[in-house]
Amino acid sequence: MPNLNCNQSALALHGTSSQLGLALSNFADDTTARTWNLGQDLSTHLQTYLAEFLKPYSWRDLAWIAITRGPGSFTGTRVGLVTARTLAQQLEIPLFAVSTLAAAVWSQTDKRQQSFQKPIAIQMNARRGQLFVAIYEVAADGWGLVPQLSDQVMTTEAWQETLENLETAYQLIDTPADLGETVTSVLELAYLDWQQGKRPHWSEALPFYGQHPV
Repeated sequence: MPNLNCNQSALALHGTSSQLGLALSNFADDTTARTWNLGQDLSTHLQTYLAEFLKPYSWRDLAWIAITRGPGSFTGTRVGLVTARTLAQQLEIPLFAVSTLAAAVWSQTDKRQQSFQKPIAIQMNARRGQLFVAIYEVAADGWGLVPQLSDQVMTTEAWQETLENLETAYQLIDTPADLGETVTSVLELAYLDWQQGKRPHWSEALPFYGQHPV
């Protein structure tokens, strides 16, 4: 099973809300995560917080990067992806793009009982009378999440009808208010893919906005 080299680490960024989340780990004995409530200043201060957070590691110590691809804030999603894509391109390392909704689901999943859990339906306010929605299930082997309904935008009525038509029991959750705090879940989901030998190219990391920005 692939693993990181002794001096390597992995970095995760969560920038799809007003709360910036950063996580760094070597998946052995050193894991740290922090969040900052930056509001509209996320795009202005991201680079500064990122450079400071990385210490004592250097950019060349990174084996791969994970980034939230949305849904969420249009500006935060765009800035986060551009930053992560640029770093991954320059460092020539893999870039994992993780769904904001998937990270929120994983953060509320009991990892000790993966095979016994119900599918999790998640919803997030998309404004304009719509919701960002998805349905995920923990993989039978515990290695991440399997989408039963991929991330998309629905009206409240259409989402309710979708849930009523499900043939299996499910758990319905809302995304947490402090989305940046799920950055460790972004890191964990990407690490599961890394361990399975996946090495996505930076150009494959594309945003999911769901809506056109106003």
